[in-house]
Order: sequence, then C-alpha cells, then structure tokens
Amino acid sequence: MNLFSTLKRSKGDPKVLHKGRSSLSASDRLARNLGWFSIGLGLVQLFGANRITRTLGLDGQETMIRAYGLREVGAGMMTLSVDKEVGLASRIVGDGIDIVTLGSAMHTANPKRDNLAIALVMVAGVTLLDLIAVGATTARHTRHRGDIRDYSERSGFPKGVPASRGLAKPPSVHRLV
Repeated sequence: MNLFSTLKRSKGDPKVLHKGRSSLSASDRLARNLGWFSIGLGLVQLFGANRITRTLGLDGQETMIRAYGLREVGAGMMTLSVDKEVGLASRIVGDGIDIVTLGSAMHTANPKRDNLAIALVMVAGVTLLDLIAVGATTARHTRHRGDIRDYSERSGFPKGVPASRGLAKPPSVHRLV
C-alpha cells in the first residue's frame, strides 16, 4: 500500500515509509464499515431484486426491493460522509422499514417463512450494530460541542500587544541624491 501512496507524489514530497496508528476511533471505524456494508447491500438489492424476492417469498415486490436498495446506497454514502450521525440514523429508520416489511410477509401462506425468519434475525443484528454505532459516534463527537470557550482576553501575540508594538518597522528608505 505504501507503494501506491508514493506514486502520485511530486519529487520534493517525502516518501511514506510506514503508516502510523489511525486517528479513527472504534466508533468511527464501525460507522465506516456499516457505511460500506450499506452500499454493498444496496447494490445487491438493486441488481438482485428478482432473486431476493424469490428467496423471501415476496414475488412481485421487485420494485420495492430496488427502492430499498437505493435507500441503502444513500444511507451508506451519508454514513461515509462527515455527517455520519445522520447516515446512521437513516440506517436505523431503514432497518425499521425492513423489519416491518419482512414481518408483514411472515404469514402462513408464504412457503419461505424460514428464509424470512433468518432475514429478520440478520436485520435485527445489523440494527443492533447501527444503534451501538450511532450512540458511540454521537457521544464521541458531541462531547465538547457544549463547551463555549472565551478567547476575548487573548491577542494572538506571545508577549502581548504592547511588547509587539514597533517590532515591525518598515525598512528605511534611502534617497539617491
């Protein structure tokens, strides 16, 4: 991987010999992984809607599954963005919609109830991960937002404004006579 990171660098840039520890916390990594999972699942739902509906006994609901796929891709992109809390919240709402959809198909006339039960357990597990991720991410990124710091007494000069006066004098101008 280090080879690829040095390919596009200009000659004056230093080479990356090895990478240090990641600045991402565990909650950020979980959110990122859930975002990629959401994009992957959405693509499967978009392009494999026929197979999914056959497997779950939801024949004729291909358009709905494709719409759910678009929702998953959008939620995944939001989760990978700076506003990951919004993406995770939309994933939780989507999980709720999925649970209601799968639960409504769990009737005695559906011969694929066993597959539906497995799908419900999987969605419930992912929902639990989403809840953990949104809780941890929100707690980490909102911890210091309520702190209001007062910098009105600071000038930005190390020794204060009075000690800085007169230090930046313009160079003397010599006249040629």
